[in-house]
This record gives sequence, structure tokens and C-alpha cells, in this order.
Amino acid sequence: MTTTATPTRRHGRAVIHTGVITRRNLLANVRLPDVLILSTVQPVVFMLMFLYVFGGAIQAALPAAAKGEYVYWLMPGILAQSAVFGSAPTAYGLNNDRTKGVLDRFRSLPMARSAVLTGRTLSDLIRSTVILGLQLTVGIALGFRWQDGLGGLLTAIGVALGFGYACSWLMAYLGLTIRNSEAIQAAIYLVVFPMTLTSSVFLPTQTMPGWLQAFAEHQPITVVANALRGLTLGPGALPAGHTITGETLLAIAWTAGILGVFAPLAVHAYRRNAR
Repeated sequence: MTTTATPTRRHGRAVIHTGVITRRNLLANVRLPDVLILSTVQPVVFMLMFLYVFGGAIQAALPAAAKGEYVYWLMPGILAQSAVFGSAPTAYGLNNDRTKGVLDRFRSLPMARSAVLTGRTLSDLIRSTVILGLQLTVGIALGFRWQDGLGGLLTAIGVALGFGYACSWLMAYLGLTIRNSEAIQAAIYLVVFPMTLTSSVFLPTQTMPGWLQAFAEHQPITVVANALRGLTLGPGALPAGHTITGETLLAIAWTAGILGVFAPLAVHAYRRNAR
């Protein structure tokens, strides 16, 4: 009885501690309204800017499933982009906790070691869920309508959030291995912006130079954006030869791969900093 109950109690404590850390991080967001507002408004500004500045020039290159309206192409792509951008606070938050000695205080407490990283990534996942919901609401107000049923839309949101959660472990690794906060910001921009701009988030990859298309068509943000378009607009929104099931499974595979690589690396970096 004792040998089976001890692991159960230990896992139960880990869940409780993770909930406490998650709540702590969410309250920190609420108590910093300027950061909360900026992180909420920025994705909407991105959507409005690209919709009204570039939309007219890109309409002719859109597939028939987008109905010739850029908002239909842009909305799923923006959801994919926001999932990636929403993972960045994980790096900033962990780096800030480390430089202020908060992580050292956590280590001195009788709490599960896994709670710090899991609580941070879960709190950012909750925040990303709110932001994606806001963006979808704004997109609907601007004329976006999903074409493949409510189930397809909910699946698309789940795929986007799962991908964002995997990326948060990448950001956790950066936040724990890069010492300087300015260097973290530069590293995030170096990863996120080139990957986003060389994807199908804003325009079809067929409009890119041939030497860039091979990379753009197979990189993870394009795969996720394609999966979201297929799930919300139907197979007509996908490149020739691609299927909704195939793109969705490929997006899930990228998510699992990123999570499988960077979650252990982040845990190792956290343990190494404890020495």
C-alpha cells in the first residue's frame, strides 16, 4: 500500500504546485495592465495592418476557397502566427524570474521541480487562448466566416494552441540559457520573424522566388497555417496535392517534434541552473 500511495501523493502534489505557479503567473499578467494590453492589442494591429495595407495587392494571388477576399487567407495565418508570438513571454518571464532570484526561492521551497516550467507554459497557453479568441472575434467582425463547420474551427484552434504550447518550451529553453534580457529579445526576433515572413501566413508561397519556395512550403509555420486553412475553409484552400488530414497530421507531428526536443532541453537547463 505504501509503495503505491507515495508516487500517487507525489503526483498529486505536483499537480497542486503547478496550479499554484500557473495562478501566480496569470495574476502577474493582470497586475501589469500595460503588458497585458500590449500583448492583446499587438496581434490585432498586425491583422488590421496586413489586411488593409497589403490585402488589395495580394487578392489576385489567392485560391478560389479564399473567395478573393484577403481576410479569408489572412485569418488562419494570423492564428498560426499568434500561437508562435504568444510563446515569447515564456522566455521573458523565466529570464526575469531567474535574474530577480525568484527561481532560487522556488528551489528552496518543498515543491515539485516540474511545477515551475509546467506552470509557466500553462499560464502562457491560457493567455494565448484568450488572445486567439479575441483575434477570431475581430476577424469575424471584419468578414471572416469559416466554411467547414464548427468542428473544423475548434480543431483548428486546438492545432494552433498545441503548436504554440510546443513553441513555449523552445522559449523556456532560450529564457533559461541566455543570460541577458536584450539578447533574449534579439534571439526571439531572429527565430520568429524570419520564420513567419517566409511562410504562407501572409501570402501563398507560390508567389515567392523558386529558391525560397522549397523552404517556405515545408517549414512548420507554413504547415500549421495550411492545416488551419484546410480545417476552416475546406480543401480548396490548400495547395494542389495536399489534404486536410495530411496537413493536420503533419502539423501535429511538428508540434510533437518541437515538444519532444525542447521540453527535455528546458528541464535540463533548469536543473543545470540549480547547481
